[in-house]
Amino acid sequence: MPIGIEHKSYWAIKACDADLESSLVNRRMQLQELEEMRLESYDNARIYKDKLKMIHDKQILRKQFHEGDKVLKFKARLKLMPGKFVTKWEGPFRVTKVYPFGTVELADEETGITSQVNGHLLKHYHEDHRPP
Repeated sequence: MPIGIEHKSYWAIKACDADLESSLVNRRMQLQELEEMRLESYDNARIYKDKLKMIHDKQILRKQFHEGDKVLKFKARLKLMPGKFVTKWEGPFRVTKVYPFGTVELADEETGITSQVNGHLLKHYHEDHRPP
């Protein structure tokens, strides 16, 4: 090998060996900063989700049912080909008892059969009071 090339390669290797310790410290600092940025982004995502949930929960209207109210019940049965103009609600039913945590007991006015239903499947029934 020519002396000039050997001399340049010797200095390049010596420079790499001398900077190895400082480059190792620099790389560790970069990894630490990356880890801190990742943890900060997790915190920001959690804060964003909490705020979004709070906004969403404010817009939910809680339904209050009382004994004697008339309600419609959502048909929660699986149908493969539902009709386009078929209603998804059945009823009206009369509320006979309201349990804590949203359970409601309904009575069918035609048959008199009672059943317990989750309050999320119900909506108030407003009768038409127009004269014929």
